[in-house]
Amino acid sequence: MKKVLTILGGIIVFIVLVISIVFMMTSSMSDAATAFFTEIKAKNYTQAYTYLSEDFKANTSEDEFVKFLDKSALLNFKETSWSSRSISGGKGELDGSVITENGGVVPIKLDFVKENELWKIYAIHKPQAGLTQSNASDQLPPVNELMKLTDESMLKFARSVNAKDFKEFHAYVSNLWQKQFTVEKFNDTFKPFMDANIDMVPALKANNPIFDKEPAIVDGVLALEGHYPTQPSRLMFKLEYIYEGNGWKLIGTSVNIK
Repeated sequence: MKKVLTILGGIIVFIVLVISIVFMMTSSMSDAATAFFTEIKAKNYTQAYTYLSEDFKANTSEDEFVKFLDKSALLNFKETSWSSRSISGGKGELDGSVITENGGVVPIKLDFVKENELWKIYAIHKPQAGLTQSNASDQLPPVNELMKLTDESMLKFARSVNAKDFKEFHAYVSNLWQKQFTVEKFNDTFKPFMDANIDMVPALKANNPIFDKEPAIVDGVLALEGHYPTQPSRLMFKLEYIYEGNGWKLIGTSVNIK
């Protein structure tokens, strides 16, 4: 019995040690989150915006960020309470709630990435309060937004071809695709484009995408298929996205020149 108690005591000490290490490793994320919400409470929106990752800011303007805050109770921030913390390499997550000045509780989850040795907020997950009809991932964006998304993805692709390195493209696509494809895998897959020395950037900037098939969301995947009316050949594309973090992220692409 004494031996069993000794073993159990060792396990408990180990668990406490693991929890302590996790708290220590995630303390910088927690500090960044507190500073972020403190700036929001003071309505220092421009300063709060600096706590967001480059990818977050690329998909969300400061005006859009402020509009999101105006529709939430986060402006009345008092303190945070994190029920779950995790970290893996240059990525981390805090899951818990924001406590407001009047005692309200706002469930929230923050995804982090490390940029220049600083933890930056990659995504904010906040369940919508009140009556809801559907999730953002079920709603087809307006055509003008789909065209903008297409242009953005195609330009990332074209610039990576010109650079003969898909590092930028790899950082742009969804986390799910990043886990499946390394930068080297992208470079190998799209090597024929890089070897052909085709600069698609001017054509993309001079033309608007045309959807040959009606954009649709099937099983959570947004599919965009069409072409750019370039001459003498058409620049064809098939793009697939999943809703990840704060927006639609690329999960698959096929580009052809016919």
